[in-house]
Amino acid sequence: NAGGQRTRGNPEKEREAGGGGAQGEKMPKACRRRTRGDPDLETEREAKKRSLAAEEASPSAMFAAFERGDAPQSEAKSERVYDVVESVTEESSGSPIPLLHETYIPDELASHPGIHHAFELAEAKYNAEKDHRYALFTMARGPPHSCLFNERRLLPICETAKDAVLLVSGSVIRLSSSLGRVPLNKCCGLWFQQDEEKKTAIVLTSAHLVRKQDPSVMNQWTGKYHRDARVIVHLLDGTTARGSLLYLQEHYEIALYEVTMHKPVELPTFNDTVHSGQDVFRLGRDDESLDLKITHGRVEYKIPVRHERCHYLYFSSDESRHRLLHDDGGPIVDLEGKVVGLVNNHINETFVPSCILHKCLDFWRSFKCMPRLHLGMTFTSINLLDPVCIERMKRKHNIESGLIVQQVSKGSYAEKLGIRKGDVIEGFNGKYVSTTIELESMLVDICWDHFDQRNKLYAEKDVSVLIYNAAKLCRRTRNLTVVVSDFGEDIIEGTYAITIE
Repeated sequence: NAGGQRTRGNPEKEREAGGGGAQGEKMPKACRRRTRGDPDLETEREAKKRSLAAEEASPSAMFAAFERGDAPQSEAKSERVYDVVESVTEESSGSPIPLLHETYIPDELASHPGIHHAFELAEAKYNAEKDHRYALFTMARGPPHSCLFNERRLLPICETAKDAVLLVSGSVIRLSSSLGRVPLNKCCGLWFQQDEEKKTAIVLTSAHLVRKQDPSVMNQWTGKYHRDARVIVHLLDGTTARGSLLYLQEHYEIALYEVTMHKPVELPTFNDTVHSGQDVFRLGRDDESLDLKITHGRVEYKIPVRHERCHYLYFSSDESRHRLLHDDGGPIVDLEGKVVGLVNNHINETFVPSCILHKCLDFWRSFKCMPRLHLGMTFTSINLLDPVCIERMKRKHNIESGLIVQQVSKGSYAEKLGIRKGDVIEGFNGKYVSTTIELESMLVDICWDHFDQRNKLYAEKDVSVLIYNAAKLCRRTRNLTVVVSDFGEDIIEGTYAITIE
C-alpha cells in the first residue's frame, strides 16, 4: 500500500489492501509496520541517528548527535518509514453517523403550509451538525498560519522545509521560570540527553530563562542570573515537570536543566556547519497552546554591536519582530532538519552556532564546566568589511585577513601589553585566524589542552599572539597572559575623572 491509503467498510477490499499475506488472509490489527521494502529494515536516517548517538553514549544514556559538514545528506521525505497502528477495538454498537446533507425545499412542496417552519428547524439542525464537524481536531485550520502555509516566496523549498521542521519539532519544548510566586521569564529549549536507567533527561536552553533585568537600566544585556529560580518544563503532552539546574554558562548564555522523565524524548541532530545566506528556520512554541512557531530567515554574518558577543551569528528575517518574542533557547534548523544554532537573543535575533555548542557540551560531559580564555578584547573580522577596504589593506599593508581590535578592557593584560583599538590580531599560538567564530573555537581548544594537563579553572595561561600595530605599521609576536574562566567576560571601559586645578 505505497500510497498509505486504507480501504474501510468492505472486507474484500481490506483483504486486497493488506499485501504481504496469503490470498484471502486478513491483516492483523496490532501495530503493523508499513515500509516500501523489507519491513525489518530501518531507513538510513534512523540508523544514522541511532549510531551517531550510540558512539558517544553510555549503555543507558543517549545524547543528541553532532555531525560535521562532510556528513552525507539525509534521506528524502519519500524514503521514510512510517509505523501505521490500527485500532484494536471496533465500534461495538450503534449505527454509523449519517452523512451531512444540506436541507432544501422541493419545488412541489414550496406552497405547502408549514413547510417553511419545518425547513427552519432542519436548517438549524444542519448548521449545528456542521459546526460540530468543523470543531473536530482534523478540521482545525484557524490562524495563526506559519510561514510554510501558502507562502509563495518559499515555494522552491516549502516541501523540504516542512519535512525538516517536523523532523526536529518533537525535541522543541517550552520552559518558564519564577521567583517565588512572581513569574520571571519564558524560553524554549531542546532535549539534549536522556538516561533511561535514571529516568532523567537534560534540556539545553538559554540562560536568559533565569535572568532578571534591572528596570532602572536601559541596557538589555545586563541583569542578574537567578540560579535558584523555580523552572517548569512544559511537555508536549500537556503535562509539566520541575527542572533542576545542572549548569549555567554566562558567556555563551546557555543553561542545562535536568528533568525526571518516564517516557522517551526525541533527541535532535546538530550540524556544525552553517554559512552566510543559508535558508534556515527558527522554531519556538506558543505560550498557551504549545503550537509550533516557525519563522523563515537566513544566516547572516555581521559586525556585532558594542554589547554583543563576538561569536554570535545572526538570524535575518523579513517577518515582524513581535512574532519572535520568547523564542530564546529555540533552535535554528537547516533544510535537513538539523540544528545549526541556539537562539540566545530574540531582540537582535542572534544565535550561538552549533560548532561552539558542540565543544561546550563535550567539555561539560568531560569536566562538568564550559571554560574559555578571557582575552580582555573584542574584535571585528576583516572578512566582514567592504571589499574595497580589504583590498586596500592587502595592497598597502600586506594584510589579507585577521581580527581588528574594537575594545581593550581597562586593566587587562592586553592593555598592559600595548594592544590598542585598531590593531590587527593575525594569529594565536602560531595559527592564523580570520573570523571570530574561528577564534572562539580556538580558545575552547586551548582550554582542552589546559585541562588535559590537569590544570584548573581560573588559572592564568600564556598564549602567543601575532599583532599588527596599526599606528606604528609593524608586526610583533608577544606572549599574552589570559584567564581560563567559565564566567561571562565583561569589557571594562577606560574612564578618568575631570578635575579642576
